Amino acid sequence: MTASPPSRLSGRSLAALATLNFFLADARDGLGPFLDGFLATHGWTPMALGVVATLGGILGLIVTPLFGALVDASPHKRLLIIVPVILVTAAALWTLASPGNASVFGGQSMTAIVGAVIGPALMGLTLGLVGEAAFPDQVARNEFWNHAGNVVSLAGVYLASSFFGLNGIIGLMILTALATIAATLAIDPRRIDNKVARGLAHDDGSPGPSGYSVIAGSRGLILLAVTLLIFHFGNAPMSRLIAQDFSIQLGTPFRTTAIVTGVSQLSMIGMALAAPYLIRRFGLASIFIIALCALPLRGAIAGSFESFAAIYPVQFLDGAGAGLIGIATPLAAERILSGTGRFNAGLAAVMTVQGIGASLSNIVAGWLTKEGGYGLAYWVHGLAALAAIAVFVYGRREIVPERRASEYAPR
Repeated sequence: MTASPPSRLSGRSLAALATLNFFLADARDGLGPFLDGFLATHGWTPMALGVVATLGGILGLIVTPLFGALVDASPHKRLLIIVPVILVTAAALWTLASPGNASVFGGQSMTAIVGAVIGPALMGLTLGLVGEAAFPDQVARNEFWNHAGNVVSLAGVYLASSFFGLNGIIGLMILTALATIAATLAIDPRRIDNKVARGLAHDDGSPGPSGYSVIAGSRGLILLAVTLLIFHFGNAPMSRLIAQDFSIQLGTPFRTTAIVTGVSQLSMIGMALAAPYLIRRFGLASIFIIALCALPLRGAIAGSFESFAAIYPVQFLDGAGAGLIGIATPLAAERILSGTGRFNAGLAAVMTVQGIGASLSNIVAGWLTKEGGYGLAYWVHGLAALAAIAVFVYGRREIVPERRASEYAPR
């Protein structure tokens, strides 16, 4: 059955998409930022936590390209969100119940594998619902609701852990998983145009290029991936290290991590609200530059100050950097791959390469912390972004092609 065109999209499906992003913020990553703080208070060292994160990252890297191709090919995009949410929640509950080697390594491995499909599935579902012209603004709306959900979730974790302890955390995780599933089911599958969802808005019926040839032959996509590899190498471990450091100092892993992560999420909400205007006013390339420049400043502040108060500017800059990158990346990939029918496969390939940087950074961050303390790790990872800036400036015209006339058109 052919899906209804995006112009006829019902308010129910848009509301359900917003609700999905709100609750998915807590349901897609299991313990997410709380894992390191929780395990650090159970005797796990920064090096051991780095190994856990790296193992999960490698497994995610292996399956992400396959899942991107699966999203392109599958008409069941809602199911590709629901099943991973169930499995990720089960893995998190297992870790909370028994934080030993089997649950931590096994649970995080499962989370990495099945969680890798959620990102491409959500982007494909969004593109199929709203179409190319509305996609940039809708990505920003998705990010707004995602970060708003994160803030509410963090407040919920803080209160639940304060009043009910571990049982409160477990109850909250189950509730958000059920809400995510209900919101996903509320999206009308007839409104998802599966051709548009894969970046094939104009299909003349001729066979499209293979996914491999599109990805390997796209210089812009390769340069985008390299830029993000370096950025995420620098950015990925910093919030984890801050959570570990202050969770150990203060002895309150869930509440401390809630504050640390909450500051960055509030900043990301602001970035999501500002991004559509900033893109229209200054262009997508300028958004990348702002995001990339936030990381060196973040590392310098974190490496120079040891008081808990320093987390506020440090995590605000995390929101500016990672928040804007999260919005700009799928928009750049959609521009590069428009008309190929390989949007989700290409975006998944970019996510795979950036995941290499994030995964490698965990081991390096653990080693740097062991050798020179948290301050050394903050400085090294923050300064890594200088190389990302250089790559982006070199290839910016190919990473961010000129926008199409239809993009950002009045609706």
